[in-house]
Amino acid sequence: MSYTNPDPEPERTTGLEQGGGVPPGETPPGESSMSEAGPWEGNNPSKGWAKAPLTVILALVVLIAAGFLGYALVLIL
Repeated sequence: MSYTNPDPEPERTTGLEQGGGVPPGETPPGESSMSEAGPWEGNNPSKGWAKAPLTVILALVVLIAAGFLGYALVLIL
């Protein structure tokens, strides 16, 4: 892993005054523009829901809908 210094180099950075200050009207770089600014997010899943839980939920929804449809048909007849 390489480390880069997030501090600007005054001779190469535009919009800096003497001493490293930012003049009015200039916007300093945000946190997201600096490398290694946030936490490591290696434990997050790469995709959405897994196939098995989604299939079980979908099957339950279909069974409940069929139950309501059957109950409605019994009430009508």
